[in-house]
Amino acid sequence: MSMTLDLRIEDETWTTACPDHEKACLAALEAGCAITGKAGEVALLLTDDAEMHQLNKDWRGKDKPTDVLSFPADEMEAPFLGDIAIGYGVSSSDAATRNISLSHHLTHLVIHGYLHLLGYDHMEDTAAAEMEAMEVRALASLGIADPYCAHS
Repeated sequence: MSMTLDLRIEDETWTTACPDHEKACLAALEAGCAITGKAGEVALLLTDDAEMHQLNKDWRGKDKPTDVLSFPADEMEAPFLGDIAIGYGVSSSDAATRNISLSHHLTHLVIHGYLHLLGYDHMEDTAAAEMEAMEVRALASLGIADPYCAHS
């Protein structure tokens, strides 16, 4: 069981700020797959805040940039699971605020986006706790600390 990554980079800042971006993204998908047992193909866009702002406005009605967006594929498109978009500005700012590496934060965002592709969400407390626990387990399998723990 393995994942296929179709990676597109629209903001070249990703390649300099996070040189291991491709390795981190594939490792994240593999870790997510190991937790859920759901393999497939994911299209991943690493872009900038302007594009994330537009996508967030067009698809979610929110007039601001965001870190990650997921667009699940129709079940008829299997093994294609869907698209994930991650914006550099919000992501790098969040990583700096949390004092974690951009690579580790990118890994977390890819796992988070992958789980959304599978139908997990964090709209209600119980669902959020389940999704966060899966993220933490996947990250731990890669040696990455729990992003939901308070950092000192």
